[in-house]
Amino acid sequence: MLDIKQIREDAATVAAALARRGGHYNLDTVLALDEQRRTKVHAMEQLRADLNTASRAIGKAKKAGEDATEAVAAMRAVGDRIKAHEEEVRRLDQELRGHLLSLPNLPDETVPDGKDEADNRLERTWGEPRVFDFEPKDHVDLGQALGILDFDRAAKLTGARFCVSLGAGAALERALISFMIDTHTREHGYVEVLPPFLVNSDSMQGTGQLPKFAEDLFKIEGTDFWLIPTAEVPVTNIRRDEILADRELPVSYTAYTPCFRSEAGSHGKDTRGMIRQHQFNKVEMVKLVRPEESWEALEVLTGHAEDILQRLELPYQVVTLSTGDLGFSAAKTYDIEVWLPGQNRYREISSCSNFTDFQARRANLRFKRGKKPEFVHTLNGSGLAVGRTVVAILDNYQQADGSVIVPEALRGYMGGLERITAGG
Repeated sequence: MLDIKQIREDAATVAAALARRGGHYNLDTVLALDEQRRTKVHAMEQLRADLNTASRAIGKAKKAGEDATEAVAAMRAVGDRIKAHEEEVRRLDQELRGHLLSLPNLPDETVPDGKDEADNRLERTWGEPRVFDFEPKDHVDLGQALGILDFDRAAKLTGARFCVSLGAGAALERALISFMIDTHTREHGYVEVLPPFLVNSDSMQGTGQLPKFAEDLFKIEGTDFWLIPTAEVPVTNIRRDEILADRELPVSYTAYTPCFRSEAGSHGKDTRGMIRQHQFNKVEMVKLVRPEESWEALEVLTGHAEDILQRLELPYQVVTLSTGDLGFSAAKTYDIEVWLPGQNRYREISSCSNFTDFQARRANLRFKRGKKPEFVHTLNGSGLAVGRTVVAILDNYQQADGSVIVPEALRGYMGGLERITAGG
């Protein structure tokens, strides 16, 4: 959520920053509601001062044995006016907050302007895409031929955009989860978290999924429970409505969770295979840091995601998302895109974002190092999307005979298995 004080004091700059995202964001309504609220609060404070003055006068009159009936009646009338003002302030608060919740974060000045992903800026590449001496298959054909991925039976069980992993396929996902969590906790300094996979609306609002993106989520009918679209939601909200001590920062959490997304608006897009599913596994990294440390923290967090790909020896590139491709809550995002020979293109496998104080304001997540609490800056990144890592391994490590070499970094997690073969 944007700072109303910043909007009030420099609306032109805020409007210009929002305009970089495209779309139309009207700050006039926000400013008008803010002015109404401030006027009403001022009037209410004046009435309270009048009430205190009248109360003292009544006390003196009674002490002197004078009749204070009319003064008491007048004081009650003032009290009623104060209550009416309080109700109006609450209404204006809710309406103003609703408008503020609909505004996206301001893009950082280093984010390139653009309309969509075509305008993303390439930052760096790592590794060389493998040159095959045979026609590489995609992960769907490979996985089905090996008997480790079954999309048809998943559709029977649930519907489209689901997968049943079998044998070495299931073991590969489990190995990747353990490998990622172990690396982040033992070498990158994160604390492992196993959060609930259901959260309430306050949690969804805290990280920016609600109210704007309700159609992208799955809700449990008749409850205030939502299936999490990413571990970012429960993990960031662990410290919601808290004031951390300065010595606690930075906080670094990592978590494995399944993730659930309705994929609204993606009809006909990536319908084949494991790239875009309603349910998928992911390992997430979350950081809570001091404001002046968040940009360095973004580089460190992105490096931790890259480290996983490097250990798996998977070629990738890093791009900075343009303003037209930037997520609602993010001030800046790096996408890490892994090379997929089966698709002959790079595909996103991790997004690493700095949200500055945007989520912290929504979640009331603060720290104290002086007299007045300050909002922390929050960051998160996939470390990595597990299903897409499976896709990348199958694609990049496939052999001419249809088998798949197990990356060396994972063999200890798979009982020493070096190669996945049909029926093996």
